[in-house]
Amino acid sequence: MVMSSTILTELIALSHELGHRDNDYAILGEGNTSAKVDDQSFWVKASGSELGTLKPEQLVRVSFAACRDMMQTPDLTDTQVKDALLAAVVEGPDGVRPSVETVLHAALLELDGVNFVGHTHPTAINALTCSKRFGEDLTRRAFPDQIVVCGPSAALVPYVDPGLPLAAEVLASAKAYTEAFQEAPKTVYMQNHGFIALGKSAKQVAQITAMAVKSARILSDAYAVGGPVFMDQAQVNRIAGRDDEHYRQRVLDGAG
Repeated sequence: MVMSSTILTELIALSHELGHRDNDYAILGEGNTSAKVDDQSFWVKASGSELGTLKPEQLVRVSFAACRDMMQTPDLTDTQVKDALLAAVVEGPDGVRPSVETVLHAALLELDGVNFVGHTHPTAINALTCSKRFGEDLTRRAFPDQIVVCGPSAALVPYVDPGLPLAAEVLASAKAYTEAFQEAPKTVYMQNHGFIALGKSAKQVAQITAMAVKSARILSDAYAVGGPVFMDQAQVNRIAGRDDEHYRQRVLDGAG
């Protein structure tokens, strides 16, 4: 694991990219980001701060163990959740409250191979997650680069109340995906809510988000011209298993 200061720098850069207004991924206080420091703690965006202008003092370092304890007590009141989140902070400015989705980030960052998480509300993606089209089509693949960058499928989560209920549903969906595909999902689509990208690096999370937005635009346009034609499972498996595509994944992430 790289030094905490390096992780913090990478997380701020990722947040600025995801929050840049030209990308149309998030506006105002929408979305949140996080990064694993070690097995004990992680950085997460503070509640109410903006991704595009995020500053170091708008991030807090939070205990994984405290978040696990919250997950095991799902009937906490809103006030109890607020107090528990503040108590979970191990580093950060006094009085700065972690995002309400902090427990969700904790659960995802403890999945194998996940070091960074980016949650956004891209207009192109929400056009689908907030429509009657939410469902199986978001898990299917229409072109090879979608598979290379975003994985062979996606995790879906029906609408639930943000906070602990959403964290539980996202974790359940991510675990079901992991069991089916033997790896953590790279993308999670939440009905009437938004999108989550999971990656081993900040760069990967940015790439996954960009490709997921392109995929959403293609899917919406395909609906308008007669409907999408998806790759079949054998074609998806072929792309997902090719050595040259694995090499390209490493190059995209800067690993060579």
